[in-house]
Amino acid sequence: MKKLKLLTIILGIILITMVAFFGVYVQVQNRMEDKVKDYSYAMDLKGARNIRLSVDDTTDTVIKDAEGKEVSDAENLTDEELTEKGYTKEEVKKNSDEVLNEENYKKSKAIIEKRLQELGVDNYIVSLDEVSGDILIEIPENNNTDSVVSNMGTTGKFEIIDSETKEVLMDNNDIKRVRVMYGSNNTGTSTGTAVYMDIEFNKEGTEKLKNISNTYVQTNTTNNTNTTNETSTEETAENTEEETETKEITMQIDGEEIMTTSFDETIETGRLQLSVGSATTDQDTLNGYINQASSMAIILDNGNMPVAYTVASNEYILSDVTESELNIILYVMLAIVAIFLIILIVRYKSQGLISAFSYIGLASIFVLLLRYTNVVISIESIFGIAVILILNYIFVNKLLSKLKKEETVNKGIITNVFKETYKEFFIKIIPVCIAVITFCFIKWEPISSFGMVMFWGILLISLYNISITNLLVRINASKGGKK
Repeated sequence: MKKLKLLTIILGIILITMVAFFGVYVQVQNRMEDKVKDYSYAMDLKGARNIRLSVDDTTDTVIKDAEGKEVSDAENLTDEELTEKGYTKEEVKKNSDEVLNEENYKKSKAIIEKRLQELGVDNYIVSLDEVSGDILIEIPENNNTDSVVSNMGTTGKFEIIDSETKEVLMDNNDIKRVRVMYGSNNTGTSTGTAVYMDIEFNKEGTEKLKNISNTYVQTNTTNNTNTTNETSTEETAENTEEETETKEITMQIDGEEIMTTSFDETIETGRLQLSVGSATTDQDTLNGYINQASSMAIILDNGNMPVAYTVASNEYILSDVTESELNIILYVMLAIVAIFLIILIVRYKSQGLISAFSYIGLASIFVLLLRYTNVVISIESIFGIAVILILNYIFVNKLLSKLKKEETVNKGIITNVFKETYKEFFIKIIPVCIAVITFCFIKWEPISSFGMVMFWGILLISLYNISITNLLVRINASKGGKK
């Protein structure tokens, strides 16, 4: 029974090791895809994307009527047709001279930093040229980088306007927060899951929305018309015709129309729900709608930038550390670990062999833990991984050394030795633990990544050895009696 338990644990360790270092591959269409989550690399290892946002110096052609109101449906008219209708063309700058100042540049930079935070970009550098207004952004290169870049140059100007007069009825100042919601939709025209962008307005915006939804509604008007009966000029019949008059609003983001609509009833809740895409049962399509809605919600939630920008450059900068250099570091670490484990086996025989298997299991769980806790792997954190492996070796070696001094080994002695080893080991590393916790809260990535690696490593050493290593040592001791 004990042999079976020992064999089961060892096979489990081998399985975890295979998953940690080789992955789990399944066929997806015509390729094999590793389902084990990849590491999150820092910019010093993965490379970085450098984006330069420049102040938009272009102009828009605006057509106005004789009263000075903007005309939206005259883009295709010739100059002669414009003159006949009394329309005029004007070139309007995307950024007026009044907005181009240092204060607005700093506000735009702050909004970009908030967007990066909400988009989940942990490691970024945003710098501002206070003279030209250009903003330089440096972010890690990963699968989401292109999506992040697409949201950086967006101004995020939200407006609800009168569809006819173009009067601005509501804007970003009326928004309290924006959230993404989704739920099942089983209407007659579509089935599946629908994605919504839920816009919640502040107190002033709620009152505005109430007035707008009460004004911009479909109304039915009755027209009375008299018709003469052809057979008799004396007889008349009164026919009633009902016409529908619609007063509509248009929602725009950065001048692009999102939707034009009217209201069926007064909205007193201060919330609007805008559907994104259509209801679907396809998971990839649904994820696309959710990502689209989430990006837009983040842009609107953080306000519009007072200055309009364009993406002037978008470059990928390679890391100074090559893949071959990383492989060399990995191979050297593996070689050192192998030498240490061999020494362990030679010195402590069967208990050394069992502890070597346990050590490999801890290392395998450790690298999986770093993947799924989203710890950023940097050059400094690689050093942290090496430190954890050394600390665990010191703990195991100290444990086995104490057990070797005992004439016999039983359950009680093993328990006492574990308690004594734990006490000595963790008392000595208390200063290290305090420093590690401090490092975790430092914003500078090289230090924070090192701190996070050390934090999870020390936690794993304390939990893994008291459970798995303790169990393996007990089973092996009960099989062999004396050492």
